[in-house]
Amino acid sequence: MLFDLHTVPFSRFGSYFAFSILPARPDREAGLYLRLVRGGDNDIGAVFRIELLECGQAVPFTCSASPTLLRLEAEEGTAEWCISEPDFIRVRSQGVGVRLTCAPGVYDYAFPLGERGWEFNSFVRERRFLLSPVSGSIREDVRWDGVKAQRLVFDGVPGGDGRLELTLEEYRTVPRPPRPGSFDQGLAQVEGEYAAWLSRMPAVAAVWSEATELAAYITWSCVVQAEGYLPRNAMYMSKNWMTNIWSWDHCFNAMALAAADPDLAWDQFAIFFDRQDDSGMLPDFMNDKYALWNCCKPPIHGWTLRWLMNRSEAVTTERLAEIYEPLARWTQWWFDYRDDDNDGVPQYNHGNDSGWDNSTVFLAAIPVESPDLCAFLILQMETLATVAIRLGRAGEAEQWKRRSQELLTRMIEHFWRGDRFQAVQSGTHAGAVEGDSLMAYLPVVLGKRLPEPILRKLVEGLREEGRFLTAHGFATESVGSPLYAPDGYWRGPIWAPVMLLLVEGLKEAGEEQFAADVARRFCGMAASAGMAENFDALEGRGLRDRAFTWTSSVFLLLAREYGA
Repeated sequence: MLFDLHTVPFSRFGSYFAFSILPARPDREAGLYLRLVRGGDNDIGAVFRIELLECGQAVPFTCSASPTLLRLEAEEGTAEWCISEPDFIRVRSQGVGVRLTCAPGVYDYAFPLGERGWEFNSFVRERRFLLSPVSGSIREDVRWDGVKAQRLVFDGVPGGDGRLELTLEEYRTVPRPPRPGSFDQGLAQVEGEYAAWLSRMPAVAAVWSEATELAAYITWSCVVQAEGYLPRNAMYMSKNWMTNIWSWDHCFNAMALAAADPDLAWDQFAIFFDRQDDSGMLPDFMNDKYALWNCCKPPIHGWTLRWLMNRSEAVTTERLAEIYEPLARWTQWWFDYRDDDNDGVPQYNHGNDSGWDNSTVFLAAIPVESPDLCAFLILQMETLATVAIRLGRAGEAEQWKRRSQELLTRMIEHFWRGDRFQAVQSGTHAGAVEGDSLMAYLPVVLGKRLPEPILRKLVEGLREEGRFLTAHGFATESVGSPLYAPDGYWRGPIWAPVMLLLVEGLKEAGEEQFAADVARRFCGMAASAGMAENFDALEGRGLRDRAFTWTSSVFLLLAREYGA
């Protein structure tokens, strides 16, 4: 499998390295860059611009990227790159040299580190890089102004046989001892790791096999190793620019890993609870440097845990004991800190809290009481009851069951308008919806817990072709709404997590055939358009980031169930 570095980065499991072709900006030339995806998405992380050289002059080249090998080809020769270990890159070339150019930041500098090569100390990245020659040599152009380097250029120069081999290591304080082995041995190592990952992927319909490998590669390559603020290995949403994990995105990635790697799946699910605030709140997102607490994400964790309990050997009694109290505190947080009018119905203070950042539900005013939030909490309390029974806490199980049922009754009284659910403004309880958002149909996740007439109305609304349902799945805003926008983020495009929530809800409602139909529509679109952050609901084209893990994860889940 080959992929385009304009849209899918070249990286590997555990690594913060990523290679991408970036467009020009006022402060950056267009070209191939080695990036470092540390510190969140405030910066693209471009460290070195990469060029090929012939007699010291840059020559044109093309890129050929596979999951384990990046090959650059010029008329004069070739250069190959392999991330043999998460923090270690091997490079070899024949007939051409390799140039690495860095735009220095404040206090950045480089100096020769004895026989080992050149160390580049990047203050803005808070990392150091060691460039070492294995064969051939390094010619540097490093200009110092007394405070920082004004220019940092390293040329790898082939030896008399036309061959060049380099290594590049990233670290915080000191490099590791020189690493033995050859380029071929390093390549074989990473090929073996990737092959093992691929072997655990589900069997799917042949028509989706190429897309399955793309999805498998994206999920494999987007994992970064536990370090800094990340207490466990974490699957980033992307290594393009959304280089964080968010506190509902991680749930879908955990689900996709449940069969292939149960322990890694549990790590994805549990990681946010490792950083839970004393109040019970989970952060909005995390990376290796920090977490953001200005908003949060919806409480789909009980829904996810129930799904994992039914399907994964990773959910042991010990792990349920580990997660029970944190999940209970996260549940209670919504009632303690997100119910300003004390009506027993929690609210979203901002669209970002819902995960549907700019949905039309939030156009009129905030805070908003929305039925989907109640639905998630109903399921979460029901799951807590199940876990409490497993842990021998029968009294608490009864309390969770009672609270879950009470919230279901309150939700229907609060939001049901005879033919639909409607979100309302907290406090005034005035209608908060100006458009026609799919958010109002998320309570279908409750399935047959809902009264039959209500459930039938929800299913009828979802079945209506040309409203939410398109040839590719469910639009997040009705395509007939005056507020629909083809690339309107949560005001129209199809999103993978919503598809999975609704497919699972339709199954809960006994609508297995309908669930299978919309799942196949989505998988067909993703197989054709790539694993994009979201999709044009009518045209099915991928929008924004086209190497997104929750899309890859949902594709793998749905393809496994409906495409074998």
